[in-house]
Amino acid sequence: MKIILLGPPGAGKGTQAKRLAEELVLAHISTGDLLRQNVKEASALGKEARGFMERGLLVPDELVAQMLKKRFDQEDIRKGFILDGYPRNINQAETLDRMLKDNNVRIDTVVYLDTSDPVIIQRLGGRLVCSNCGTNFHTRNMPPKKEGICDYCAGKLYQRNDDKEETVRKRIEVYKKEVASLIKYYRQQNKLHTISSDEDAGVVLNKIIALVRQNG
Repeated sequence: MKIILLGPPGAGKGTQAKRLAEELVLAHISTGDLLRQNVKEASALGKEARGFMERGLLVPDELVAQMLKKRFDQEDIRKGFILDGYPRNINQAETLDRMLKDNNVRIDTVVYLDTSDPVIIQRLGGRLVCSNCGTNFHTRNMPPKKEGICDYCAGKLYQRNDDKEETVRKRIEVYKKEVASLIKYYRQQNKLHTISSDEDAGVVLNKIIALVRQNG
């Protein structure tokens, strides 16, 4: 199975992708994790990406695509994968299709985690991120065992500036404009399926599993 998870900030894409990968024994490919890994390992692509990041610039699509291309060459993705955080726009979607076509691979299912604005604001408003390993927690939905401390590496937890309500509302607006064309793109390919992500994570996970098994 080759699956893409789409959804606005706060939809739970990262959490669902990890759990889905474990349940279906598939590779979880997060472009955010991939970028951080390349920077940490000081690969040629990572060094180039770091240059943009240190100047406060977005890492160009072409650079992220090269990292993805290398990832797709690895053995573990032959059984299938779940792509989380990519594509974010039409150019990336078309680039992805070309890359996969070169490997004689195609996306089977695109799951859009539809999430209402109040739920997004509530989730992101309480989100805490580990300053060391990047693991997400939530003050109410998924609190750490010890306040302010990561369960996994004992790193300090903090709230990102872009998780504050006013910023979250702006992020939602931007996302809706970007995702409209992506939804149309995958709908035309008859690959798009929508699931409400407002419910508890376990309920949403079960719905995704049933959907991808039916369409895989």
